Amino acid sequence: MAPKTARARRLGIALRQAREAAGYTLESAADEINSTRSTLSRYENAQTLVSPATVRALLTLYGVSGDELAATVQLAKDARKPGWWVSYSYVLDRRTIDFIALEAEATAISNFEPSVVPGMLQTADYIRGVMRGGPHTLGDDEVEQRVQARLDRQQRLTADDPPIFDAIIDEGALLRPVGDASAMDAQLAHLLKMSELPNITVQVIPLAAGYHRGTRGSLHILEFADPEDPIIASVETVAGQMIIDRPGELRVCAKIMEHLRAVALSPSASRDQIANLMKGR
Repeated sequence: MAPKTARARRLGIALRQAREAAGYTLESAADEINSTRSTLSRYENAQTLVSPATVRALLTLYGVSGDELAATVQLAKDARKPGWWVSYSYVLDRRTIDFIALEAEATAISNFEPSVVPGMLQTADYIRGVMRGGPHTLGDDEVEQRVQARLDRQQRLTADDPPIFDAIIDEGALLRPVGDASAMDAQLAHLLKMSELPNITVQVIPLAAGYHRGTRGSLHILEFADPEDPIIASVETVAGQMIIDRPGELRVCAKIMEHLRAVALSPSASRDQIANLMKGR
């Protein structure tokens, strides 16, 4: 099963909206194209990629034509194009691949981390330290493959038309050594450098803030360019990354992120705090 990319989600939404506007149920539409209710449901929920030919048949049934038909068929073609992350599908678990596929199309990314520097801002040596201290025992080759996968993810931040990236980091993550002293020094310096980019904001929640709503775990929120494409949240669990897309749960995640921004230092004060931590090492 292919990763649920933003394009695949958008295609599913378009198919569902067209079906409902035409007055078809899943059962009646499936009967018309000799398919099944469950198959059409999987198309609309982006659980299965739908072929451009099937999209054309469905939209023709629903009375869609012209530019709208052509644009949706093109979306179906685009949704089937493999992303760079496919080459890491044998290294990373399915949940991580699904999240990367969505992250790759996000225009705004917010990430709170309580225990480590956000992955998109980690140096190679810091990533190695994280991977070697993870829940699985990995060989050197496996570690390096994961390091490269994360570095590839980071390339979007400095590419043309990069996403907005808001990082909120608990101060405890900056005090926790990962790797040797030189690796940690380099990581803090890299964090300062990245925070100077116009599309990146770094905020630190000081230990003095005490217990806050993010203490329990990391949180990602992804936003997309198309207004029809709802936001996605992701939380880290002991079982790996869990993607959240239910409206009620998304509202809770958005409120938590808003709270974290409020208790964090300003971007300017956060840079000063990181610089002070470097001096104190």
